[in-house]
Amino acid sequence: MAQVKIVTDSTAMLLPDEIEKYQITVVPLTIVIDGVTYQDGITISPVEFMDKMAVAKSLPQTSQPALGLFTEVYEPLVADGSSVISIHLTKGLSGSVDAASQAAMMVDGDVTVIDSDLIDRSLGMIVLAAAKKAAQGATRDEVLAEIEAVKTKTEQYLMVSKLDNLVAGGRLSKTAGLLAGMLNIRIGAHVVSGNINVETKGRGAKSTKAYFKKITDILQAAPNGVHAIGISTAGIPEKREELGEQLKAMFPDTHIVLQQTTPIVATHTGDAAIGFSYQLN
Repeated sequence: MAQVKIVTDSTAMLLPDEIEKYQITVVPLTIVIDGVTYQDGITISPVEFMDKMAVAKSLPQTSQPALGLFTEVYEPLVADGSSVISIHLTKGLSGSVDAASQAAMMVDGDVTVIDSDLIDRSLGMIVLAAAKKAAQGATRDEVLAEIEAVKTKTEQYLMVSKLDNLVAGGRLSKTAGLLAGMLNIRIGAHVVSGNINVETKGRGAKSTKAYFKKITDILQAAPNGVHAIGISTAGIPEKREELGEQLKAMFPDTHIVLQQTTPIVATHTGDAAIGFSYQLN
């Protein structure tokens, strides 16, 4: 009987035991720091990346997996007649979906590529939902329906404290970045349909705290409760733990994962950024 196998990329921030339990295949993205190339999660860890980025001569460059790498992943997975569902980070931040889609057309088998419109643990939540459904023996169409259903319940927010990387990466004008630095401006953004929509701009830590409260207010008002929460930070491990303790007190029955974010996110946000992902019941 044909199976459904799940593939994702290294930005999904899955835990090692989740990958093993549900037999998820993870394809690494690439990071180049001062001319040296690393594979995300294989030859460099999120913590090592932060140390290297801090002393790098220029902003690290990220790139999607090569088309050939995707075909090398897909071919053995479909060899036994299984279907593959490959779920990736938003096209707004990476060409991974396009590379995966091209590779899928080159493979003699059933491969469906999905743009999650998200990144980091929110992407991981969708991948996990798909993998759990597949493990129950669901068909390809049933897994795809589960992905669409879970996407409607999954959200992601960003709180960025330093805007240097957004300026260097061309996502914010130099003038705006200079003024923000002088005024200690921080932004709160909601990832919607793959776009990073800035919702708030404020000065200092109070603005970040207010945005965090706005998100938790939404969760506390959720009629059916909260299934999962993920907090991913670029550095600032103490702050990550502090936020985690607050969330555990608010949502004692919710699965909460605290992590250092992927280098792909940290490259865009710079250090001291906070990612808040959640999935409602």
